Amino acid sequence: MTGQIIQRPYERWLAYAFLLITGLIMAFPFIYMLMSSLKSSSEVVQVPPRLFPENLQIGNYLEVISIVPLGTQLLNTVIVTGGVVLGWVITSVLAGYAFARLEFPGRDTLFFLYLGTLMVPFAVIIVPMFKIMVAFSWVNRLTALIIPWIFTAYGTFLLRQFFMGIPKDLEEAAMIDGASRWGILFRVVLPLARPAMATLATFGFLYAWNSFLWPLIIISDPSRKVVSQGLIDLQALYAVRVDLIMAGSVLAVLPTLTIFLLAQRYFIEGVATTGLAGR
Repeated sequence: MTGQIIQRPYERWLAYAFLLITGLIMAFPFIYMLMSSLKSSSEVVQVPPRLFPENLQIGNYLEVISIVPLGTQLLNTVIVTGGVVLGWVITSVLAGYAFARLEFPGRDTLFFLYLGTLMVPFAVIIVPMFKIMVAFSWVNRLTALIIPWIFTAYGTFLLRQFFMGIPKDLEEAAMIDGASRWGILFRVVLPLARPAMATLATFGFLYAWNSFLWPLIIISDPSRKVVSQGLIDLQALYAVRVDLIMAGSVLAVLPTLTIFLLAQRYFIEGVATTGLAGR
């Protein structure tokens, strides 16, 4: 029929095969890391290498936990990540809605200045931030890993664009019914913004969980370290034990992989629907 693309069966199977091969190539590093974490120390460095272990070495994970306080560091990382994600969502919702709907002098100028902070390299602000943390006595405290990072220009931009795509008629109808601005935000806007907030929360989780440079600078107490620092300590102590390093890496990456798999529907929906309004 005119206007329709007729796809032959072999073309569809070729597309599936291409996607499968591409997916396997992208997943191979993780598969290799997982298999190496289950090998013995001699087997993991043998030549030629083998993908699957002869005997599963589950004890590698127990040994890693006994060497490095990975349990405590995972708990610290969960606390820091939860605080950062919660801060991202709250501040971005409020700022994004204000920039999208409220009229005040200099709104657009302020928004572009705020967005311009994304252009500032992190290396430029390391020393001032460290001095501020010293002044607040936040060195070696998890507070220093949470409070400075609860504001995000990217999240504000993401939600502002989503809010601008919501028809104003919905808000005007709620206002006629007597709803306040806060009522409109919580009862009308936020239920529609769940995909965008889930996308932002996913990005925030990955950002906070994988953060390394700032924790390395501000945290030296072993009981306050996060999991990314624990992996460096493990590598420094057991550089020749590739199997233990791989086991620690698997423990560190599993939470991020789990969160992404659970939130992928919201993530894809948020990417597809956010930013369509260019007003």
